[in-house]
Amino acid sequence: MPELPEVQTTVDGIQKVAKDKAIVDVWTDYNSPFHSQNDNIKNPIYFKKFRKEIIGETIIGSSRRAKNVLIHLSNNKTILLHMKMTGHVMYGKYIFDKNKKKDPWTPAINKGALADPFNKFLHFVITLSDGTNTSGQLVLSDMRKFAKVTLLPTDHLEASTDLQHLGPEPLDPAFTFNVFKERIYKKKTGKIKTVLMDQTLIAGIGNIYSDEVLWRAGIHPEVQVSNIPEKNLKTMYKAVQETLRKSIDFGGDSMSDYRNIYGERGEFQEHHEAYRRTHKYCRKPKCKGIITRKIVGGRSAHFCDAHQKLL
Repeated sequence: MPELPEVQTTVDGIQKVAKDKAIVDVWTDYNSPFHSQNDNIKNPIYFKKFRKEIIGETIIGSSRRAKNVLIHLSNNKTILLHMKMTGHVMYGKYIFDKNKKKDPWTPAINKGALADPFNKFLHFVITLSDGTNTSGQLVLSDMRKFAKVTLLPTDHLEASTDLQHLGPEPLDPAFTFNVFKERIYKKKTGKIKTVLMDQTLIAGIGNIYSDEVLWRAGIHPEVQVSNIPEKNLKTMYKAVQETLRKSIDFGGDSMSDYRNIYGERGEFQEHHEAYRRTHKYCRKPKCKGIITRKIVGGRSAHFCDAHQKLL
């Protein structure tokens, strides 16, 4: 699942390619009986309302809240898009073939990053105009069809059921060490990897970055929060911010499906120190440990068996 750096990379991309452009059409083939009573575009009745409310509006900006992409419109509404496990948002010029029941949207130029097989599972398409001509499409590729798209009042985003439960943003200037400590201490008896991934405590950190943060901080993923010394907490707080910023600088992590706004892979997977490096030597200077994999709280944890000791 895309985590904070991937979502931030997506948001930055949308801001670059779609800001100040008008929505002239919107399409989806999502249609799930499971969502027949839900306020998202997988409910065809809701999609009709959604479509009516966004066509003709201008995208005035985009932002991120936790793992949610927020696309702000000129009518004081916001499209909330959660990419879930396999979703990613791209922009380009696409052609629609009404005679094709499967994958009717294809890139106008059938080569390059947009033609990557990972990018062909288009289930949500917004057609944009720069004021004179159709400028291209903002599309959602979602192989497993788990993504969520809905429309919310911009002035009440934080009060929505999608966002109201979320903890603070770890890259916000207001996220000081004291805030970090206060948040994780809400679950003092929890295992630190599980606590870091709890979106109600801190927003945006998932499986990849919890592993990388704990490797950098030298903390075992199963350590109980209350057993972590203050100096180690400070190291971990610093590691959270350094790791997330490093991944944003590298365009996010494309170990799995994630691609950026142009359909290109991020590069952070080439800089993993722990995540999915099972049985490989630890790269911490002077450390002779081996990266180990273990299930913690139902998720895979990757850590060094030497410098990440269980306290």
